[in-house]
Amino acid sequence: MIDEEQTEQAQIEWLGTTAAAKRLGITTRTLYRFIDEGYIAAYRMGRVIRVKSEDVDAYIESCRIEPGTISHLYPEVAPRAPEPDSADA
Repeated sequence: MIDEEQTEQAQIEWLGTTAAAKRLGITTRTLYRFIDEGYIAAYRMGRVIRVKSEDVDAYIESCRIEPGTISHLYPEVAPRAPEPDSADA
């Protein structure tokens, strides 16, 4: 017999496109583009499109930025010269 806890874990949590887009922090239009480009798997069930919450979570993790990979996005700051002491003036 299958344990009740295992049965609950085996159930799929389905998200509608609006909920999936909200979870990702993007518009539904962008979500449709991600689906069309193969970044996120989606399923047509009749007239609606559904996304597995685990697929959304996996996509979020795949977008994680590794430290040291975005230094090209901010300019290097030159060290500032020390300011003269105002008490000497």
